[in-house]
Amino acid sequence: MKNITTSAAAGFRLWILTAVVAAPFIAYTLGDENLSAFFLMIPPSLSVALIGSIPAFFSLLVLLPLINSRRKSICIKLFWLLTLIIFISVLYGILAGSIGLGMFFLHNPVLSPFVANLLVVSCMLIFSSISAALILLKYLVCFFSSGVLNPASYTEAFSIIFFKSNKTIIMEHTSREAQSPAPVQSHRVLIKGFITGGLILLMLIPTIFIQNLITEREARQKEVVQEVSSRWATSQTLTGPFLTVPYTESYVNAENKAVTTKTQLIIPSDKLAVTGTVIPEERSRSIYKVLLYKARVNFSGNFKPIWPADINTANIDLANAKLCFSLSDYKGIEEEVAVNFDNRSLLLTPGLPIDALGETGLSVPVSLSADSLSAGIPFSMQIKIKGSEQLQFIPLSINSKFRLESKWPSPSFDGNILPDERNVSDSGFNAQWSFNRANLSFGTVVKAGEFKPGNIAFGVSLVQPADQYNKTMRSVKYAILLIGLTFALFFITELMQKRPFHPVQYVLVGVALVIFYTLLLSISEYLSFDMAYLIAASATVLLITLYAKSHFESWKSAGVLGTLLSCLYGFIFILIRLEDTALIVGSIGLFVILALVMFASRKINWYGNQPQHA
Repeated sequence: MKNITTSAAAGFRLWILTAVVAAPFIAYTLGDENLSAFFLMIPPSLSVALIGSIPAFFSLLVLLPLINSRRKSICIKLFWLLTLIIFISVLYGILAGSIGLGMFFLHNPVLSPFVANLLVVSCMLIFSSISAALILLKYLVCFFSSGVLNPASYTEAFSIIFFKSNKTIIMEHTSREAQSPAPVQSHRVLIKGFITGGLILLMLIPTIFIQNLITEREARQKEVVQEVSSRWATSQTLTGPFLTVPYTESYVNAENKAVTTKTQLIIPSDKLAVTGTVIPEERSRSIYKVLLYKARVNFSGNFKPIWPADINTANIDLANAKLCFSLSDYKGIEEEVAVNFDNRSLLLTPGLPIDALGETGLSVPVSLSADSLSAGIPFSMQIKIKGSEQLQFIPLSINSKFRLESKWPSPSFDGNILPDERNVSDSGFNAQWSFNRANLSFGTVVKAGEFKPGNIAFGVSLVQPADQYNKTMRSVKYAILLIGLTFALFFITELMQKRPFHPVQYVLVGVALVIFYTLLLSISEYLSFDMAYLIAASATVLLITLYAKSHFESWKSAGVLGTLLSCLYGFIFILIRLEDTALIVGSIGLFVILALVMFASRKINWYGNQPQHA
């Protein structure tokens, strides 16, 4: 007979191997997803794992002898070891949640920081510990049997745990185990339930990486959009034409000295009418589509200022006035911009005399007179511009009306001011905004240094109707529902059919459920999200159904599982499509699913051979 393995040696091996399995997770994070940095960080990551898990090692030294001293079966002892592992992992998860350690592993958390930290660190440690225990399974069987059994293979070790009687381990347990097989069977079902629940938590770890993958693909799409937009033209913000006039201001400073300063007066237009037509254009770059636009915008109005009392008209230099127009990106100007000003055609050139409305714009010198301004100077102009995503306006006019139209069916009216009237249909949209002197924060004449228009920009964004990344991310949030219910269905089926489903088989089914999300993400980049969901879900359901048929050897059982899984995917698809009513529909659906599971499991003999009561 071999020497009895000591508790210290068992705890030491489990501690070392757990640290070795956990080290790549830490290295992956510290290496910033770079392959070379990943391998370089494995040695220091192993040191961090060993040092950080010293309290867990001492816990194993204290508690393993207590577990082994109990006169129970190997199955029960392994169950208590699993419970200890989960308890220690959750404690570390709570500690990580308190200090924010888990954020190293989760760059874009969907849950609250504490819950995300707790979930990530706990699942990582549970996975590492259980993996180490599985690797040491033969050693642990020998340890918990006090050296009586020494399995030669993992298959024999699993057989000893779940199928062999305790009479091969300790003779005094023979009669007890033979007389009461029902509790043993009950313990096996209970432990199998705990293992299944642990596997559900373990399969949630890949979904975290799926979320990161979705975020990366979405960021890549935004990079492509930004690159194409920067070469085409960025989003545009336009102002109505306005005048700038040099002004000399004199005042007495604190030392009773006369001081003369020069500034610019801003004269907004009056009765401004703006009409614009937005023409959308889709450009393809690699697998992505970038939405751009061209626009024709017409401006008409007049300048008729009312001079404030604090403006000395004698100090106004009307001979050096400029007519100005502001926009966001010069690259968007398609043609030369000419303005009909007081029945004269003037060509605008780049440059602004002030920066109160931005540094990008066009201007042209104009000669004014007090009489012409008093009578009102009419103007009109048209600009053809191009841009991307968004077109906005700043209502730099005392009284103004803006009207936009386009054939794009999916607009988003943004800014702090919504349209007075709007009409959106499949054939396009049109919208109208109106402003007057009472709802603007500036007057007919404003000093450049005192001009504070506030955030009064408004406009429209051309929205891509299908946001596959957002919908895929929402579907991943239901991963615990999909994986949990699928595993529950297999667990109930194996109990009813009395054909045990191996934990490795659960893992394979879980991997198929996780791969569904990668299929959905990749296919949705080429097809519509609805079609991608149908293809990915159909492939996953078919694969799992055929796998269930090969195990249970019954088309009826496999058909029931496939039908229920199809209904589950359909239910999740409905939740993704819903917006405001997703919570109420999801709650009712989960209640119905729970009722069906309870109804289907009512005749299961959870206590094995123990007689059922009516």
